[in-house]
Amino acid sequence: MYYEPGRMPHGLPHDPFKSCVVPRPIGWISTTSRDGIDNLAPFSQFQNITFDPPIVMFSANQASDGRRKDTTVNAEQTGQFVWNMATYDLREAVNRSSEEFAPEVDEFAVCNLSKAASRLVRPPRVAESPIQFECEYLNTVRIPGNGIMGTVDVVFGRVLAVHVADWAMRPDGRIDIPRIRPLARLGYHDYTSVDHVFTMPTVMKADGGAGLEGSPEKALAALGPR
Repeated sequence: MYYEPGRMPHGLPHDPFKSCVVPRPIGWISTTSRDGIDNLAPFSQFQNITFDPPIVMFSANQASDGRRKDTTVNAEQTGQFVWNMATYDLREAVNRSSEEFAPEVDEFAVCNLSKAASRLVRPPRVAESPIQFECEYLNTVRIPGNGIMGTVDVVFGRVLAVHVADWAMRPDGRIDIPRIRPLARLGYHDYTSVDHVFTMPTVMKADGGAGLEGSPEKALAALGPR
């Protein structure tokens, strides 16, 4: 099967594009508007893009009526947002929060989620989520698209603080991913969760290995005296 998006039909019942880049971490982003209304929404185009300093990004397509997403507007206007890890146990709330609510609607209340106060930013954290990042908004790259929803805002933020629940840690000091079961997006209406992990040590040299681990301190130490 071969097709050229926008030029040649794929001939399938459903477009396969989003099912080719999987699994995708979910950016479950909480923000607070300038009027003090809390907002919560999931984005399936989310990723950390570097570790020193830690930077994350999420992509928000426009709403079906052509409006920019409340999450994007709030992050830009207030300079803050929080990422909350979506898990299998929270899947129904994640799905419910994806609905296009009006800006004055608090999705925490709609989804029966508890708010946990952040330390460095104003938006609350999802208390039921095992891991959260408090983030400082950096900038937005706006990419024009086709149709009302095609235009996308790619939002970048610097991680200022990391919260990890005690129960989510293993005795050896690592995060217990199979216990948490992070939720990830596939294509169509499909999701998956991580319930199996295997270890494969890197073949890179010491400094590269430290970078893969994501530790600025170890990466710096691996370079040796300068």
